[in-house]
Amino acid sequence: MKYKILLIMLSIVLLAQTAMAATPFSAKAKTKRIPAGTKLSLQLLTPLTTISNQTGAEFSAILLTDQTAESDVILPMGSLVRGNITKIVPAKRLSKGAILYMDFDHVVTPNGRQLPLSLSIVGRTDLTYDGGVTTTRGYKEAVVQNWNETVDIAKTATEWGNETFEDFAGGYFRILTVPLAAIGGGVGGGAYYVYEGVADLIRKGKDVNIPKGEVLNVILTQPVDVPVI
Repeated sequence: MKYKILLIMLSIVLLAQTAMAATPFSAKAKTKRIPAGTKLSLQLLTPLTTISNQTGAEFSAILLTDQTAESDVILPMGSLVRGNITKIVPAKRLSKGAILYMDFDHVVTPNGRQLPLSLSIVGRTDLTYDGGVTTTRGYKEAVVQNWNETVDIAKTATEWGNETFEDFAGGYFRILTVPLAAIGGGVGGGAYYVYEGVADLIRKGKDVNIPKGEVLNVILTQPVDVPVI
């Protein structure tokens, strides 16, 4: 009989602890706020890619800086942030790159609480208008990239013609080599531009690959009230 009573009491204690853990926190609990607009830096612990990841796949990251309020650290560096992939748009023809959409779900506080987060990625040149991460946005952007490569080819060839014969025959030989190298670079770069321009009409865009360890800069779109002791 005593064992049954002890078992019942233990069950009640365990249920009470479970209920307390499931409750976000009391409305009367002391909290400190991290306001909307606060910028955070997160380091990915999970690589993300549109090649093998699926919608719903979970990922995690850590906070790289302490978050303070009234001179108190309320979310320390190293706090765990979790999220999931909400949508993947596959790469398409005409060099349209894949798009990866992420949702940062919650942060784990030092006392083990899970607080919901609303974050948006900022500071990247590969963001779509609706917050996804992509590679190339289509044929027009691919053509611009090809032109930049063409310019680099011509520039590199010209520099080679100038530097290679800088100390040969007192440098006078560069009168011939620099123009010839520039012409060669122009022809080679032009051929590259035409070839890549045609290829980009039929090839698919690239997949998104965000490696483990990459730092994502984000901004809070909703304030977070962190319970403190």
